[in-house]
Amino acid sequence: MEIELPFKILDAIEKYVSENKLSDSDKSNLIEKARGIYLKSTYDSQEPLGIVAAQSLSEPTTQMTMRTYHFAGTAGIQVTLGLPRLLEIFDARKEPKTPTMTIYLLPEYQTEEKARQIAERIRESKVKDIIASDTINLTDLEIRCKLSVKDMKDLDLEIGTLPKKIKLRNVDIKVDGNELVATYKKPDIKDIFRLKFKLLESYLTGIKGVSQTVVDRNNKGELRINTLGSDLKKVLKMEGIDTTRTTSNNIFEILDVLGVEAARNAIIEQAMYTIEEQGLGVNVRYVMLLADLMTVDGLIRPIGRYGVVGHKPSTLARAAFEETKKHLTRAAVKGEVDYLNGVIENVMINELVPVGTGSYELIGKIPDKKPKD
Repeated sequence: MEIELPFKILDAIEKYVSENKLSDSDKSNLIEKARGIYLKSTYDSQEPLGIVAAQSLSEPTTQMTMRTYHFAGTAGIQVTLGLPRLLEIFDARKEPKTPTMTIYLLPEYQTEEKARQIAERIRESKVKDIIASDTINLTDLEIRCKLSVKDMKDLDLEIGTLPKKIKLRNVDIKVDGNELVATYKKPDIKDIFRLKFKLLESYLTGIKGVSQTVVDRNNKGELRINTLGSDLKKVLKMEGIDTTRTTSNNIFEILDVLGVEAARNAIIEQAMYTIEEQGLGVNVRYVMLLADLMTVDGLIRPIGRYGVVGHKPSTLARAAFEETKKHLTRAAVKGEVDYLNGVIENVMINELVPVGTGSYELIGKIPDKKPKD
């Protein structure tokens, strides 16, 4: 039977033919080779893809014992990799252990100076970053901090604006020369050391949560910014950012900002990067199958009792995994019916599994053959 190629593949072939000016015979040979490769990548009806995908993904992950952390950039931003990172992705953790962003810059901002300026604007700055020294005055119950003029200039801050930027409840902030003075409105000697900590940790500029920024170059020599901490929504609003390529390793943040299709792609890309970084080879289609399963209803569901497995239509399949009594009781109260369409439920009741040849019933009339004399 003639196998029709998808439009995307045909478009790619047409583009390649026009760019390389191939003859009609070469074009026909190219299409035939593409058709052969495409045919090998398809699967038969009722083939147990889930079992193959589960085996193909879980077996290599048992080899993930080395290099569970990796340093991005010269400043050494520690990023979680290996099995811990795969667990974050497939368990759909709301917050990764080390949230990071990879920020690409527009062509007109591809200079060291401009990239550094953008990185400084992104990095969260606190009061402790502009303090040269600090003292606690127990007589007047106040904290005096000597300001670093150089650090303030680097962050583009004016001394007079500090009292408005530092927001602490029941605390008076004022500037005395080149010193910052903080006092409680109701002085209490027991809280003076707590006040010092609050003051030094107060937010000034940048994006909250982004504690480090590193400017480096990718394989193509382009300048980019790696961060420790993530806030994709705010970064995409900044000037000079290439919004088409900038991304985060926080999948739920991508879902919120860019939608479920982008989140699906992020699951695939980050899972494949984690696997390949360990030197393992897994076909991307198995990861795509798992990503589709996690995002099929517009949300990101984890692989587990409260996610994909816990939402299976089959009562027996849910009960076979975990929390058996809960699932059976709930099904009995609701009067659910299990139509035994899956593998697990048929194994449980000792029936033929509807996979492969077990999916069909063949009926035919076989003619009787007379024995030859």
